[in-house]
Amino acid sequence: MSVQYTISELAREFDVTPRAIRFYEDQGLLAPSREGAGGLRRVYSARDRTRLKLTLRGKRLGFTLSEIRDLLDLYDSPTDTAPQLQAFLATVVRHREVLEQQREDLNATLDELAQYEAEARALLERSARAPHDTKQPHASQSSESSEQARQPLQRERETERAVRGARRERT
Repeated sequence: MSVQYTISELAREFDVTPRAIRFYEDQGLLAPSREGAGGLRRVYSARDRTRLKLTLRGKRLGFTLSEIRDLLDLYDSPTDTAPQLQAFLATVVRHREVLEQQREDLNATLDELAQYEAEARALLERSARAPHDTKQPHASQSSESSEQARQPLQRERETERAVRGARRERT
């Protein structure tokens, strides 16, 4: 007789909720058999356990559920044929490219934040060294400094929009 698992056993083993396992079932990633009156009791096979393990690994690596489903379908095929391996390779390469683009976006954002940090530190240092002037700044100086203060915020908003756009393209 083959090894069988209950939803509670798998949930404990993989530290996920039974609800998450049922969700993966609804998404077509798992297909437990049913037992008991009315088929209400789910029974998971060793195959289901492996598919759950691969699903969770794929999620940890950032794959979408659709990509995971495609990869699991390759896993289920009887032999590793060249077309299957090419499809697998294409999925992995595409995912790696998305992650590399995200890394570039994050590095650009970190560089920009470092620049803002340096500018803020320099301004604080200058203001600490300068004698405190109780007079109001000249009107032209005031609008110029407020424009300088807005520029980093505008750059930050543009960066946030670009990152959100990259995320939308990925999904």
